[in-house]
Amino acid sequence: MKLIKHNINDLLEGCKAGNRKMQEALYMQTSSRMLAVCMRYAKDHMEAEDVLQLGYIKVFQKVKEYRGDGAFEGWIRRIMVNTAIESYRKNIRSMNVVPIEDAYEQPSTGFDFSRLGIQDLMKLIQNLADGYRVVFNMYAIEGYSHKEIAETLGISEGASKSQLSRARGILKEQITKMESINYGTYAG
Repeated sequence: MKLIKHNINDLLEGCKAGNRKMQEALYMQTSSRMLAVCMRYAKDHMEAEDVLQLGYIKVFQKVKEYRGDGAFEGWIRRIMVNTAIESYRKNIRSMNVVPIEDAYEQPSTGFDFSRLGIQDLMKLIQNLADGYRVVFNMYAIEGYSHKEIAETLGISEGASKSQLSRARGILKEQITKMESINYGTYAG
């Protein structure tokens, strides 16, 4: 199938009209970027694809509700994030919550990502326990506050802070380990 690049406004109007060809074109044009969003929240590629499919079903069901506030692709992205969070909440019983007493604060120094590839970073994020991964994504990537995360996931703000702190610690540890192995700085 030859991919024809359509104007996003044409795709929007076609989808609002229920045109299957335009829905397919929108999917073809945006799905790889949306899959990347889903991958940040999912345990694996299969789960991410499931979230992606559920997300597009919602996009096509709700497209008439799009009011034009912000970019259409940003609206789709928000649906994907919300769908990923809903999927996570359905599976919350496997959540690895760390009690607030066990949390520790990480220094606010940033990581040096210059030598770390995006695929490596995605893999590290995907390997986080479910609770850590979702809170990390919501806070660090999507820009949610701890209060919003707590309300969305049905946890306390302290648990959200704890999850983020632990996720950062694990990521920092894993990045340091990767750099040691890949760049010969391992001292042990």
